[in-house]
Amino acid sequence: MLLAAGVPALPGQRVLEAGCGSGAGFLCLAARVAGLAILAVERDAGLAALARANAAANGPAGRVEVIEGDVRDLTLARRLPPCDHAFANPPFWPGGTAPPEAIRRAATHEEASLADWARFLAAPLARRGSLSLILPAARLDAAMAALAAAGCGGTRLLPFWPRAGLPAKRVLLQTRRGGRGPARVDPGLVLHDAAGFSAAAEAILRDGAALPG
Repeated sequence: MLLAAGVPALPGQRVLEAGCGSGAGFLCLAARVAGLAILAVERDAGLAALARANAAANGPAGRVEVIEGDVRDLTLARRLPPCDHAFANPPFWPGGTAPPEAIRRAATHEEASLADWARFLAAPLARRGSLSLILPAARLDAAMAALAAAGCGGTRLLPFWPRAGLPAKRVLLQTRRGGRGPARVDPGLVLHDAAGFSAAAEAILRDGAALPG
C-alpha cells in the first residue's frame, strides 16, 4: 500500500507493475487514481491468474492486463507499450537462508537481481516517466547503482521510520527515466506512535491518501 501510495500517476495514464503477485499493489493504486490503464507482469502462473481474478472482483478489470513473464526477459519488456510509470516490490536479499515456502522464498530472495528489475521496469518507460521501488534500507546502495545503470536519475528517497528516532527499515526509491537532477532525501514517514499507526500512516492505509511529495 505504501508503494502504491507513492506512484505519482494521473487519470488516463498507463502504469506498469512488475512482480504483481496477487494484484494488491495495482489494485491499491487503481482505488486511489481513477481511469488508469494498468499493465502487470507476474512470473508465477497461479499468482497471475489470482491477480486477474482479483482485478475482476475488486477493480476496473477492463483496464487491467496481467501478463505471465520474467523480469529477466528484456525482449518482453521492450515489447510492452509505453508506460508513464513503473513500480515494483522486488525480492531483495541476494543471500542468506531462504524461507522454505516457495511463495515466501520468491518474494524475499533474489533470483533476478536488482539490476534485472531496474532494466525491465525502465525499458517501456516514457522519457521522464517515474520508476518506484520499495526496499530494505540495507539495499539502498545496490538499488541506486541499478537504477542509474538503467538510465534513471534524479532519485527521490523517502524513508519509512518504524517510530520517531529509530533507523528506517524500508525506503521508497523513485527515479525518472532520463532524469539528470540531483538526488534528494524527503522527510519520510513515521509509521507508528504511542497510539498505534501514526495519523500520516492511517491516512494512507485506511483512507487511500498519497504519500507526501
